Amino acid sequence: MQSIFSKINNKIKIKTTQGRYYLKLADCDETTALKIEDALCRLTGISGWARTVCCEKTIDAVIECCAEEGNKILKRGNKTFKIDARRTDKSFPLSSYEICCLAGNAVTNAFSDLKVDIHNPHDIIHVEIREKAFIYCGTEKAPGGLPVGTAGRGLLLLSGGIDSPVAGFLLACRGMSIDAIHFHSYPYTSLEAKEKVIRLSQITGSYCMGIKLYILNFTKVQMKIKEKAPYPWTTVLLRMAMMEAAEKAAFKIKSKCLITGESLSQVASQTIENLNCTQSRVKLPVLRPLIGFDKHSIIKEAVRIGTYDISIQPYEDCCTLFSPPHPILHGNVKEANEIYESLELTELIDEALSNYELVKNSF
Repeated sequence: MQSIFSKINNKIKIKTTQGRYYLKLADCDETTALKIEDALCRLTGISGWARTVCCEKTIDAVIECCAEEGNKILKRGNKTFKIDARRTDKSFPLSSYEICCLAGNAVTNAFSDLKVDIHNPHDIIHVEIREKAFIYCGTEKAPGGLPVGTAGRGLLLLSGGIDSPVAGFLLACRGMSIDAIHFHSYPYTSLEAKEKVIRLSQITGSYCMGIKLYILNFTKVQMKIKEKAPYPWTTVLLRMAMMEAAEKAAFKIKSKCLITGESLSQVASQTIENLNCTQSRVKLPVLRPLIGFDKHSIIKEAVRIGTYDISIQPYEDCCTLFSPPHPILHGNVKEANEIYESLELTELIDEALSNYELVKNSF
């Protein structure tokens, strides 16, 4: 949202009161207004927003504005409504109940096709009596949670799948600033697979006030694991190498934790034993916000945030490349580390880290 506002900051005034932020737009066209509304729908830390009419704090002005909102309700094809009034300024001559009665009568008198339904209305006309009167209808939801940046910074291991973008979104909603790291194995994985991840980072970043995506070519690491390691262990060992690389990157960019989209026992590498193996190479906390989610719940969330259709595009990432038909399911941490250390991957990991590609996604 900051980058959108910076382009039109001479046309926007932001005012903060208890429980409310007011954005006043001066001479903004509808296209700009829609961009701002899209940003608000993705802004963590707020529960929702609405286009609001501000009028003088008089009974006549409030009733007139409510009637205008009734006209908008009819144009949307709805037939029932109710008034919800809040009176922060107790000096206003009417109580909240009296405002509801007078405004409701004004709307039904002006539009006979509209009926009051206090239990299940199609629309709610909100009246807030503060320093001025604010009238609005048709509230839109935002992610809620905490403002991004209030809970530190984390590094998301972003694959091309369904899970990791959702994991990043959930922690953004808990106030965490997110950067992302992606591993690819070109030419064994396609450039389309990399572009798919860039697009996923753009959507995830739209909920995170922007995101930096670090892309590492992990081909040499993966090929050495494939050639030298016991075949059933290859996926777990690759995850161990990714964790080691991600932690080194996190230290450089001052991230305080690693974030993954792992869900307990969803695939072979995500049994509790194998999760212990993959995180045994790092000291930073590993946050797994999806650990107790089933796939249906993750897909539902991916659809909601707009990443699902991109995630299911049929381009393999390096995690699925060379996957063994019968992977180790319950790896032993000691054995995993003995095999891992025998591969001597440190130099190859450091080489990948020194030649990263950086994609900055502003918002």
